[in-house]
Amino acid sequence: HSNLTRQALRDGMSEMDVHDVLNVFMCTGFTKDTHQYFTKPSPVAPGDYIEFLAETDLLVSASTCPQGDVSMACGAGGEPETYPLAVEVWMPQAEILEEAGWTPSEISGYTGRHGL
Repeated sequence: HSNLTRQALRDGMSEMDVHDVLNVFMCTGFTKDTHQYFTKPSPVAPGDYIEFLAETDLLVSASTCPQGDVSMACGAGGEPETYPLAVEVWMPQAEILEEAGWTPSEISGYTGRHGL
């Protein structure tokens, strides 16, 4: 979140413009018994990918983990494995989406009051 906020500030935005991060290639969580935060080695292999379909214009940022390499357990020592990251942005033709039966999502009724 910090890396993304720093970039947002450079782009004339504030931290309020930065959504919660989405860890797509990290294994993190909290232990059931002690509720401690943990990281595990990533199961990602060269060639793995993820696809998104944006239904609105987006400003997207990518950031590496500021706490270091997560290709191995934290504090395990050893030489980290690193892989290149590629990002491709495509504009699908409207007729392709229509033929696939895609329709836009309904506008959310969320009012920002957290159900209150």
